[in-house]
Amino acid sequence: MQAEMKIWFVENDKKIFGEGPYRLLKYVEEDGSLRKAAGRMEMSYSKAWSLIKLIEKELDIQLLNKSIGGQEGGGSKITEDALALMKKYEHVSKKMRKELEYFNRSMGQ
Repeated sequence: MQAEMKIWFVENDKKIFGEGPYRLLKYVEEDGSLRKAAGRMEMSYSKAWSLIKLIEKELDIQLLNKSIGGQEGGGSKITEDALALMKKYEHVSKKMRKELEYFNRSMGQ
């Protein structure tokens, strides 16, 4: 037997930010495109866009700067607010996973 966990940031009793939104933003950071990031997660672009908009609304921050079309195509870049949110999530996740590993070792796993 071992313990497992999922980490969510909650606002007004609603799950707002967790592993899925974190990975989506991470992929946007890597690929420069919300559409490509959504594809990597096997998620529709519209669902990814809705998720980003929901988080932005709930936290009152902007997560992406978008550029539309043009010769070189459009794209998305994460904002400083998005980067700060991601860093907070990484920090909490790392600490909690370390504690969970310690707990599981102490339980004989």
